[in-house]
Order: sequence, then C-alpha cells, then structure tokens
Amino acid sequence: MSSAVEAVYIFNKDNECILEHVYRSRPPAPRTLLPLYQRHPKPRPSVISLPEVNPPSILFSLLHSNLLFLSTAASDVEPLFILEFLHRIIDVFEEFVGAPLLASRIESSYDVVAQLLGEMCDAGSVCNTEPNALRDDVDIPGWMDKFLGGDPAHIAGLGRHQAAAPAEPELNNELYVDILETLHVTLAPSGRPLAAIAHGSIAFTSKISGVPDLLLTLSASGGKLGLEKAIELPVFHPCVRLARWKERPGELSFVPPDGKFMLAGYEVDLMPSIHDLKSWSSAKLQLPISIEVSKSLGSAGADFEVHLAIYNTFPGAASSASLAPRPTLGSRGSGRSTPVFGGGTSTAPTLQDLVVTIPIPDTVRSVIDLRASRGEAYFTASESVVEWRISTKAAASPGTATLRCTIVGPLTDNDSDDLVNGFHPNPEAGSYDEQEDAYQSSSPEAAKAPTTSKQQQQQQESPDTKKVQQNASFMPSSASVSFNVKGWLASGIKVDGLVIDSRRSKGLGEGVKPYKGVKYMTVSKKGIETRC
Repeated sequence: MSSAVEAVYIFNKDNECILEHVYRSRPPAPRTLLPLYQRHPKPRPSVISLPEVNPPSILFSLLHSNLLFLSTAASDVEPLFILEFLHRIIDVFEEFVGAPLLASRIESSYDVVAQLLGEMCDAGSVCNTEPNALRDDVDIPGWMDKFLGGDPAHIAGLGRHQAAAPAEPELNNELYVDILETLHVTLAPSGRPLAAIAHGSIAFTSKISGVPDLLLTLSASGGKLGLEKAIELPVFHPCVRLARWKERPGELSFVPPDGKFMLAGYEVDLMPSIHDLKSWSSAKLQLPISIEVSKSLGSAGADFEVHLAIYNTFPGAASSASLAPRPTLGSRGSGRSTPVFGGGTSTAPTLQDLVVTIPIPDTVRSVIDLRASRGEAYFTASESVVEWRISTKAAASPGTATLRCTIVGPLTDNDSDDLVNGFHPNPEAGSYDEQEDAYQSSSPEAAKAPTTSKQQQQQQESPDTKKVQQNASFMPSSASVSFNVKGWLASGIKVDGLVIDSRRSKGLGEGVKPYKGVKYMTVSKKGIETRC
C-alpha cells in the first residue's frame, strides 16, 4: 500500500477553487471532483471512491473554517495518512498565514503558500510538516520587503546579511505548557454513559536562548498505575526520548525546538469498570453538568422540556490558596491544584460558553413559546435547531436550569388551522367564508339524539390521544452540550514539574532561570450528547 499524495485543492465557501497544487501524475481536475463530492448527502464522508473518473481515484476531504480541502490518490493508500497530511497543511497555514484560516489570507499569500506546499511534500512523498523546521526553508516577506519595493537585489542582499548575522538571544526566557482535553461523551436516555472519552493534547512553547534539555513530569490520581491507566494511545513529538517514557511513565525528557509545537497527544477513557457500569450515571463521570430531555408533554403532547443540572464541581481542583497567573513551577508540585490562566483558576475553575443544542426534525414548521429559566433560547428554522445559551454569570451558581418549548407540526388536510372559529379563510376575497357545520345544530333531530357522559369523554379524549401520537414523531431525539472550563482537566492529569538539566543543556548561560507556566482547559464542542 503506497503513501503518495497526488494533488491538493482548496475551495472557498462559494465552491470556487482558490488553490490547486499537483504533486504527481495527472489527477482529475477540481471542476470534475467538486460535483462528485457534493452529490453525497450531508454529512459527507471523508473518503469517497470515484471509479467513474479517469483514472479511477480515491477522494479525501476535510472541512475547516468554511474551506474545503480535497486530495486525490489513484491507488490504494492509507486513508489516515492523507487525512493527517491535510490536517498538517491546515496547522502550517495557520502558523504562517494566520488564524483563523480564511480564503482571503490564502489568496493574498500565494507565494508563501506555494513554498509551504512544495516543502511539505515532494513528488507525492511527504517530507517536512514541522512549522519550526519550515521557517528555515520558507521565505516570508515582511515589512522590509515592502519598504524596499520588492527589489530582488536588495532583498537578496538583505537575506545574505541576515544569514551571516549571529542568532540573537531571546529577550524573554519563557517555557509554557498548555494541556487541552476535548470531551466526547454519549449518554443513554436513562443517564447511563454509553461512551466517555477525553482526547488530550500537550502543547509546549519554548522561548529560551541556547539548547535546553528539559524533563516534564506528569501525574494522575493513583500514582504510576493511575497514570498508565489514564493515558492511553500516547503519541509524541520526535524530540521526546521514548526510552525514558517506557522506563518511567509520566516523565517526558526532550530538547524542545524553538517556538510552539505539539509535544504529545493522548486518549483517556472516562468510562467506569464493567462491574460498576450499570450503577453509573452522568453525574458519576465527574462532569460539571448533566442533561435530560422529557418529551410529549402537555395535553396535546407538543411540548418538550430540557433539564440541565449545573454542578460547578471540578474534582481535583483545590479549594484554598489562590494562585497567581502563570505561576512558576518547581521541581515537584503538591496537592491537586491547577495553575491559573485567563479568568479561571485551579482554586475557582470557571464554566464558560455554555450552549445546549437541540436538533429538531425537518418536518417541524416552528418551535414557539421558548421558556428558559436561565439564559436565552431561540429556534433557527434554516438549520432546524434550538440553541439555548447560558452566560458565564448565569452558569456560576449551581442548580437546575430548564427550557420548555412547544413544537408546531406540518400542515395536513385535516388540520384544524383551516378552521378558525367556524370560518374558512378565503385568501382571494380577503375574508372568511362562514362554515355552518361548525355551529351546534338546533334542529329537533339533533335534540332527540342525546349522548352519554362516556361517549362525550371518548370524543374529548380521542382527538388529544391522536394529537399526542402525531406529535411524538416531531420530538427531538437528542441534545448536546458545549462548554469550556479553564483551570481543570476531566482526566485529572496535571503537571508536577518542569526541570532544566543544566549538565546536558548548552548555551543557557550562568544563572539563567526561565519563567515557567502551565495552563489547562477542558472543552466540549457538542461533545456531551444525550439520547432521548
């Protein structure tokens, strides 16, 4: 199985191809690939087989910031290899062109983008995808180029002068560790977790003179065994010494490249053991929120209610001793506190950007009478979704928040909307036609046919029961929650220390004590979903 990239195409939100870069062979044209990609219903798959094109190809796709990235391969390749390459392209573009990645930024930086694509892949073989290494090979025009008017002689002379000059020392000796965990939790209607995974990434920023040799120590509840159980499927940057990690799990020994880079990634299974699974609920997953949806409420069964329990409890966060922002890390930490960053601290983590998203069936005409005990809720008809937003201030106090909504189903032939107080609407005449049958008959025949109380009750209950059955198909089937928490990790992993090995480091100078800082964040991007 080969691992060759044939071409990369980038389309903007108007489906216009803004970039086309061919590495090898003669792949299908972008105007041919786009209709074949769009013929698939949403959500479109990331890997699509195209036997009808010449030559038969496999299409790989990735959506990011309203941009569509397409790549082709004529032979069997490892799908994850091509998709990971597209992800690396996005990361590198954001590093060089700017984030968020926009079509206008790519169009205005074609010279830089072309150099990046050429350095990252040569004749279909992926070569270099590290942003720090690409900076040595890619010429980035700056303000001096504009000042010199783009004269090649001046620019070339300036480049030689800069290359001959010695490297300037860093003015700010700083080392930062950023750990981000993204939640993916699925709950059954009973509240029992079906799946609970946290994907973590450790980003490291090195702004220090010389070549430091660092030792980053991680820990989790349960000691060494707890850390081995918590961190599953770890991946590391090439600078990490794998032998040290295998010998002592939790210790990362490495020589960092300059700037910011991804040091490691991992996966944490938050699910309980099989023996305790039946008795577990979303609250026992130690999440700051839990959600429940009640359907078919009201006399006609047209209402549904969302219950959101806000706990604001963050296991592992300390409850005393406030910390200063960006604290200095010692060789060993104590307790389970998380250093401060932004507006949240380890002593007071903050639940922010709380949004509940409720998909509504496309057959529903509208959702009316949205009543939220906290925050604001609205229905977007174009996307068939109800969004309930709760501000940081409203989510600060623990308790239960509720949202009740009423759905309006589609019109039918026998819909009672056609009859308004005994009149049929007549749009052409701009008036109403009287409906005589809507009034109670006063004829002697009608008076001679009395109805019993049981028959009257059945006549009253039958329409309501029918409406409840009809409205049951219009109820939501799931609800998801998005939020972020600064200063807390769902897995309980924390940084115990960041130490510089002075014996193995080079060029640091005497008495250099870099500023060290760490920050944590847990994010859920519609990651907590409950079925109903």
